[in-house]
Amino acid sequence: MRAVVVFESMFGNTQKIAAAIGEGLGDRMAVDVVEVGAAPTEIGPGTDLLVVGGPTHAFGMSRPQTRQDAARQAGGEVVSRSGIREWLESVTHQAPVPAVAFDTRVSKGWVPGSAARAAQRRLRGKRFGAAADPETFYVEGTPGPLLDGELARARQWGADLAASVVGAGPREESR
Repeated sequence: MRAVVVFESMFGNTQKIAAAIGEGLGDRMAVDVVEVGAAPTEIGPGTDLLVVGGPTHAFGMSRPQTRQDAARQAGGEVVSRSGIREWLESVTHQAPVPAVAFDTRVSKGWVPGSAARAAQRRLRGKRFGAAADPETFYVEGTPGPLLDGELARARQWGADLAASVVGAGPREESR
């Protein structure tokens, strides 16, 4: 079985979470962790799970302007130049593929909006199956760092996802 983890990251925190999720998935399946700018736009029949993640910007998925703002905050050094919003517009698949989204966000009380929930809605609209509910991982401030324990939690979430997909057995092809 094979999983693809596609991530967008501005300060490296979402990238670290994506790698940890990949480690957790890797105990039961082959995993490709791919930055969104290098991600395939066709999810082939050999993919058994798609995981998509990005930072929450302005109550949802990033946009070109919020990525420019992040680049200014980072002094011009950001991981991703494109975003999951644009990638989700172009991604296609032929066979049914379960998918799930995650995000990173600042842990400052309740903040409305979520990149993960918005991405999960887009995945559903593209007729990807839901592998699980979207998940949020927390950073201390806009540039990070990740809160203590978030990498371990991401690894465990990946392991739990893999167990649920592998335990589900082979998926049926659509007719």
